[in-house]
Amino acid sequence: MPVLPGAEPFRHEGGKVGVLLCHGFTGSPQSMRPWADHLAAQGLTVSLPLLPGHGTRWQDMQLTGWQDWYAEVDRALRELLDSCDQVFVFGLSMGGALTLRLAAKHGDSISGIVLVNPVNKIHDPLAVALPVVKHFIRSTPGIASDIAKPGADEVGYDRVPTRAAHSLRKFLQMLDTELPQVTQPLLLLHSPQDHVVRPTDSTRILARVSSTDVTETLLEQSYHVATLDHDAEKIFADSYAFVGRLSESLGREGAASGG
Repeated sequence: MPVLPGAEPFRHEGGKVGVLLCHGFTGSPQSMRPWADHLAAQGLTVSLPLLPGHGTRWQDMQLTGWQDWYAEVDRALRELLDSCDQVFVFGLSMGGALTLRLAAKHGDSISGIVLVNPVNKIHDPLAVALPVVKHFIRSTPGIASDIAKPGADEVGYDRVPTRAAHSLRKFLQMLDTELPQVTQPLLLLHSPQDHVVRPTDSTRILARVSSTDVTETLLEQSYHVATLDHDAEKIFADSYAFVGRLSESLGREGAASGG
């Protein structure tokens, strides 16, 4: 299937500091592209992969699960680690959950992580029925474009495939047990008004990780897809400052790259 316009993966070769960006469940790189462009303009090497089953049609997601999504970001991370001196990982929603697992598994090879409205649990009371429901109901209404800013739209699916939702639920349950393995510096930005992920998910993540260098920021003007919302520029600036604080070479590399 052809990729939806705007949902294409993105890669920019910059300096020796790299950033991997992970998009969300049923979403696409489009929700992260302005963030990626901002980081690339500062001279960073940026990788923004398209997760398997995403960016085409929701039926394609039925054939994928969390192992496929995680394998893709793990591949992209290893590619960055081969070419960069320092690598950071940023994630939105499920991309935040994928970021946390990368951090738990790769340890000190990741210099820091940035999470925007990360998901920790599927709170829908019907979620417990997904193992059965997925065989009878193929999809439920979509969750894309939860954005406060008028005129801003997310390129994502208008349906949620139940088989994929079941896989996501199993992934989040497993990840919750791995959160204490996360030790990297962490910047977490979340929206008090989020109609997709509960703010309590961020609270639980902060309580479970072992990171000691932690910054929590509220995105008061945005809904779930905050990277396309009123607080987008704040996310971009704060995340770049976070990288700059933790990267000794950033000033030299940025200057060398014209950033």
